[in-house]
Amino acid sequence: MAAQLSTRVAETGQRRGAPGPGDGLHGRAGGVPAAHLCIARHGETDWNKKGVLQGWLDVPINALGRQQAHAMAQPLADAGFSAIWSSPLVRARETAEIVAAALGLPPPSCHEGLKEKHFGAVQGIPKQELAELNPVLLEQILRRNPAAEFAGGETMDEFADRVLGAFDTIGQHHPGQRVLVITHGWVMDVVTRHIQGLARTAVLHMKRKNGECVWVEVAQHAQAFALQPRAWHP
Repeated sequence: MAAQLSTRVAETGQRRGAPGPGDGLHGRAGGVPAAHLCIARHGETDWNKKGVLQGWLDVPINALGRQQAHAMAQPLADAGFSAIWSSPLVRARETAEIVAAALGLPPPSCHEGLKEKHFGAVQGIPKQELAELNPVLLEQILRRNPAAEFAGGETMDEFADRVLGAFDTIGQHHPGQRVLVITHGWVMDVVTRHIQGLARTAVLHMKRKNGECVWVEVAQHAQAFALQPRAWHP
């Protein structure tokens, strides 16, 4: 059964009404309207199902993943998206292409900053095998501990900086518009911590499902950008 798309904000985010046309935060830099982003996790892959850490390895979505992509599009048909952005990894890009076609939008644009975390040497290793090779690291992965160290991979700050930088860039491209962004689970963890005001080291004790989404707004300010929770109701 295809996963149901969630349009609720992160648990501690304040629920608000649907953003109207032109509605949004206005940054101090010239009153630039905020971009409203719907950030969603890609459809399921066989490696998701088998418990293999994918990272930057390219694994396509499976039949259920394609169903999830089509199901994702249905409740978002009236969201008024002007564009779709995606991680360049095939599981996200294929999900985005299916949704774009269903919504009658141009093909998705890709941003390298939306890629999943690079897990270094353990990418492609089944978790059952990792349980024997490095049980301590596996425990950290299962907890989704952002401070876990991956030999040959990205550090916590390298990862979070590039993810937040990608959303800043997308927000700059689409002031006052609604945009769908297809990305990955650990990327969504970074977003969830940020909009909840949590430390980068915080363990969330939750995991976004394939096809689940969260709405945020990206407001441009004179010295920085703000990524904040936002609710949308069809």
